[in-house]
Amino acid sequence: MKKPNIHPYNGPAGGWGALKATMDVLLEQGVAVKGGKTLFKMNQPAGFDCPGCAWPDPSGSFPLKFCENGAKAMAWETTSSRVTPDFFAQHTVSWLAEQSDYWLEEQGRLTHPMVYDEASDKYVPIEWEDAFTLIGRELGSLEDPNQAEFYTSGRASNEAAFLFQLFGREYGTNNFPDCSNMCHEATSVGLPPALGVAKGTVLLEDFAHTDAIFIFGQNPGTNSPRMMDELHAAARRGVPIVTFNPLRERALERFADPKNVIEMGTLGATSISSNYYQVRIGGDAAALKGIMKALIESDDAASATGASRIVDVDFIEKHTHGFEPLVEDLRVTSWDVIEQQSGLKREDLAAAAAIYANAKAVIGVWGMGVTQHRHGTETVQQIVNLLLMRGNIGRLGAGACPVRGHSNVQGNRTVGITEQPTEEFLDRLKDTFGFEPPRAHGHDVVTAIDAMVHGKSKVFIALGGNFVAATPDTKITQDAMRRLDLTVGINTKLNRGHVVHGRRALILPCLGRTEIDMQADGPQSITVEDSMSMVHASAGSNEPASPHLRSEPAIVAGIAQAALPHSRVAWAPMIENYDRIRDRIESVLPIFYDFNLRIRVPGGFHLTSSARERLWETPTGRANFIILNGVAEDPCVGDPDAVWLTSIRSHDQYNTTIYSLNDRYRGVFGQRRVVFIGTGDMKKRGLKAGEWVDLRTISDDGVDRVAYGFKVVPYRLPEGSCAAYYPETNGLVPLHSHDAKSHTPAYKAIPIKITRSKPGSPNT
Repeated sequence: MKKPNIHPYNGPAGGWGALKATMDVLLEQGVAVKGGKTLFKMNQPAGFDCPGCAWPDPSGSFPLKFCENGAKAMAWETTSSRVTPDFFAQHTVSWLAEQSDYWLEEQGRLTHPMVYDEASDKYVPIEWEDAFTLIGRELGSLEDPNQAEFYTSGRASNEAAFLFQLFGREYGTNNFPDCSNMCHEATSVGLPPALGVAKGTVLLEDFAHTDAIFIFGQNPGTNSPRMMDELHAAARRGVPIVTFNPLRERALERFADPKNVIEMGTLGATSISSNYYQVRIGGDAAALKGIMKALIESDDAASATGASRIVDVDFIEKHTHGFEPLVEDLRVTSWDVIEQQSGLKREDLAAAAAIYANAKAVIGVWGMGVTQHRHGTETVQQIVNLLLMRGNIGRLGAGACPVRGHSNVQGNRTVGITEQPTEEFLDRLKDTFGFEPPRAHGHDVVTAIDAMVHGKSKVFIALGGNFVAATPDTKITQDAMRRLDLTVGINTKLNRGHVVHGRRALILPCLGRTEIDMQADGPQSITVEDSMSMVHASAGSNEPASPHLRSEPAIVAGIAQAALPHSRVAWAPMIENYDRIRDRIESVLPIFYDFNLRIRVPGGFHLTSSARERLWETPTGRANFIILNGVAEDPCVGDPDAVWLTSIRSHDQYNTTIYSLNDRYRGVFGQRRVVFIGTGDMKKRGLKAGEWVDLRTISDDGVDRVAYGFKVVPYRLPEGSCAAYYPETNGLVPLHSHDAKSHTPAYKAIPIKITRSKPGSPNT
């Protein structure tokens, strides 16, 4: 690990730096040979799906289908380090709780099921069956099934997620908070009223046929690096790539493809974004309305002169509803308000509109920079409005492209991980398994935490993930978790959730994606759904990190059998052969017809999107333009010292998993408690580079939320904007600060004050 320093990085993203980082991480985790061999099986038809992002695999046979961060995810899982019972015997939980999230996960793979012993303040070994019995006893003692929370991480397979929701619903609750609630829930809520589907409409092949790509709030170089293959190819074809992001992200500026011999040999790179607009934090909706307003003005001018229309009149008349009210709203929205909130000039937005108007097929891409706001749902719908204006849904090379996070976060939702299941889904679940599932809506992440805070939840079972580190309002959430009767973590690595736990706590170690899953009928494959609705098989080939590990489906089934002694479900046969789980999925969800046959085809199959076929499953039977009154986020919070903070991931990070304390592309090494601030805002506050400051949330709820000890790093950012790493700043996000429609926490727009740290304050 490098000594803490700030050293600006001037090279391109990717390139030799990516190759060096890949080799370094294999060496650091002690898997140089094993990891190297494993990489050749990542994202291959007969191999395993990357445990990182959900970007789809390219078609064709290529020996290497991984990126730098995918290699880090693989090395993180295949590490030679182990967390054994001896490790827990040496450390109290109180001591472990004082260690950093990075340190906890770096200790290695969990090897044995463990139970918390209050007398010694340590985890001690427990037999699997005893662990299941303990969980069953705690669940059986609850007065109401809705006192239990069933949390799911996006890394869980379709098979594990389906069994998890099946167990929870037979137990009697729809409490299924999941990681989607904290990332793309605004997409899942925003798309159906507009398009009739909750998913994107593009396939990977569309990127080869597009005429323009518009990117909002997405940093693919870090969060979905394999996407750079498509952006790199498009840029080299001369396709305009128009980016809206508060930060200048290196991969969206310049990228060197490690697979391109010429670029690597000449130390060259390709410019990615043809136009890069640094929108103010929370200003995406205003920018989108500005682009649309400019289009309408151009269309008005075309109509007046008899020229070809700018909007697609034929598509709008045949396929959409609500266009005229949208036009009227755009006309009355002033350019002054749009400029103030977006932080962009009218001429910049008009230039973006001209690029859009001149392209026949446009892809609209967005990430959590759009969704994790108080108006995330409405902003997603404005992206759809823009696409609909020129018929860019259901056309080759065009469409809506939300870039999901974890590799199966979308699949989890498809197979039933939702707190708001449809009546049709519940009816088919009843017909298939013979029990009456609960009908009332359950808890999402925000309402689950609220239930814990008020003592309405008693048991928390997590199928993967790091709930405690990922959630907002850190202190309030942690205090609530500690008041629970039981917390259970099904994980591969030690994390914050194991040291911030309930009165009783269990750690249940599971197999990773890279490992052989051997069951009674032989080695098993699981399935995942990527960001573009492609479903394919995944099978590990490495020996398990410990003979005591069990697969996620087997663990879920073991808990279910202990908790539901009179279950209507034949759990054991499904674990013997996962084909039987997939048969049940097909029975409940007909969209998975011929499931077991189709996943045996290399590359898998596509879950058809009706909107891609221009079939609109909405109440109007058409695609709907949806109006946003105003321009979303307030331009200020009534305080001249206020600044908007956005949380970001470092380049050596995936969600809450931190691979190192470096952030190569932003020039930060050996540290994470930094805050990126524009020089204008530094001057306004009298701050200097390297000074220590504290970040305090501006809120009127009476709670003092402070993150102490952040080093000031000058960075090119819009006025009134700053950035710092997640999850270190999660405690600044009030639980009540979320999108009203989707409950997505506003991690990307936190109003704060920045003050100098006082001598002796924490972390300085």
